[in-house]
Amino acid sequence: MRLSTRGRFAINAMIDLALRERHNPVPLSELALRHGISLSYLEQVFAKLRQHGLVESTRGPGGGYTLGFRGDAISVADIVSAIEDSSPGAPENSDAGAGGPSDMTQALWDQLHSSLMLHMQTISLRSLAQEQRAKGFQVQERKVANKGILKKPRANFELPSAPNSVFALGQWVPTRT
Repeated sequence: MRLSTRGRFAINAMIDLALRERHNPVPLSELALRHGISLSYLEQVFAKLRQHGLVESTRGPGGGYTLGFRGDAISVADIVSAIEDSSPGAPENSDAGAGGPSDMTQALWDQLHSSLMLHMQTISLRSLAQEQRAKGFQVQERKVANKGILKKPRANFELPSAPNSVFALGQWVPTRT
């Protein structure tokens, strides 16, 4: 088991979603800007998270991603397992023969892996979001663009004090009697 950069990005993005779970769906473009991650990379990460049911997507204007279920039901182990390519419990180096150099420490790595996974299962996504709120993080709501028919802005025109044509000038010139 290894925690790659992809896993760290996934955990950060999921904390971001947990912080905004009561608001509108979060577009990936906003996540990419906030965390400095490329949009195509985030799309790959969220495809795996969606396959495992950790996030749900909403299409169309105002769409984006929300948590698949409550944040206290999602653990860090769930996120890491969904993102990392190796299946849980599978040995990292399965091509080495029995009695080889890597076989000497395999039991150690298996114990560390299970201890790490047990510890990550105790950390909920909601607890990580609460830690961020305790540090003073505040969600800035995005402005939802109103699509459709809007009221036309009222233009305040000042009427000119001079005529706008020669004919109007003839009518404007005071007549002398």
